[in-house]
Amino acid sequence: MLRFYKGSILFTLACLATAVWYGWAQTGSIQGTLSLLWIVVVLAVLEVSLSFDNAVVNAAVLEDMDHVWQQRFLTWGMVIAVFGMRIVFPLAIVAIAAGLGPREALQLSLNDPQRYEEIVSSAHVGIAGFGGAFLAMVGLSFFFDGEKDVHWIEWIEAKLSTISNIKAAEIALLLLCLYLISLLLDPTDALTFMVSGALGIVTFIGVEALGTILEMRETALEAQGAVVRSGLGGFLYLNILDASFSFDGVIGAFALSNNMVVIALGLSIGAMFVRSMTIMLVQKGTLAEYRYLEHGAFWAIIALGAIMLLSAKFHIPETVTGLIGAALIGASLWWSVRHNRKFPDGEIEDAVRAD
Repeated sequence: MLRFYKGSILFTLACLATAVWYGWAQTGSIQGTLSLLWIVVVLAVLEVSLSFDNAVVNAAVLEDMDHVWQQRFLTWGMVIAVFGMRIVFPLAIVAIAAGLGPREALQLSLNDPQRYEEIVSSAHVGIAGFGGAFLAMVGLSFFFDGEKDVHWIEWIEAKLSTISNIKAAEIALLLLCLYLISLLLDPTDALTFMVSGALGIVTFIGVEALGTILEMRETALEAQGAVVRSGLGGFLYLNILDASFSFDGVIGAFALSNNMVVIALGLSIGAMFVRSMTIMLVQKGTLAEYRYLEHGAFWAIIALGAIMLLSAKFHIPETVTGLIGAALIGASLWWSVRHNRKFPDGEIEDAVRAD
């Protein structure tokens, strides 16, 4: 177990040492330094609790990717997740919303964190619409699949699998939800929310289309006898999925601190542990061992997407979000263990009929 988390532990120690140095430089007191260090730890725990379902979904996609692209996601993807989404993304929001250049946005985050937080928070409606719609599409696409023959929550999942024969049914359902939520907002925010949500759906379709095109190309090359070792579509999909997950964490982090350095350190630690969990799930074959774990993760993604969409109007504590995700994944894990005890020989066909 330790081998999977060795890198994360070393990274955590480095971040905590940086937090101590930064806290002392900013406050000049032991109490102030310990307070800042505590916030970093809490942010790290929050990020892990919100992103466990992300690790499960990452593992499900990585299992079908070439080893080279797996490593690229776990290395380059880590840089994108930490540097891109935890540092550049909030700065980009401020730069666009306030009409500032990158340098001015960085100076604002360091010198006037209160104003920096206000600008980032003002963009929440658009972020909620885009991120919530994308995550909802990720979750719905898993269950709107006519070829699925393994169901966890049978009475819902079987019906969704049947409805999937109606083309674009999940898109119609999500657009209806976006419209109903937009009715609760004032006209300006409603327009922003609908446009952002539509762009989230378009982004999901675009990523899926790119993946399909690349798969068709690989199939054609394989038919000609070429050795294909590509995973670009999956790599792009996972990084956009990571970005959508990080929206909620970045915005929620401002409830604890408006200091960009503190937020970046805490969320980066959490992101690193999520990567370690992903590696462990892939290499240990956990998804194959626990047949409903993936279902629980995708239900948690739908729940997170719904919470993000509703957060455009209602404030929902991050603790609630984390608990819902943990409860769904925990329940699916327990149900998987129960299934394995009932069918110790792993006879899938008998299990499917019994379920």
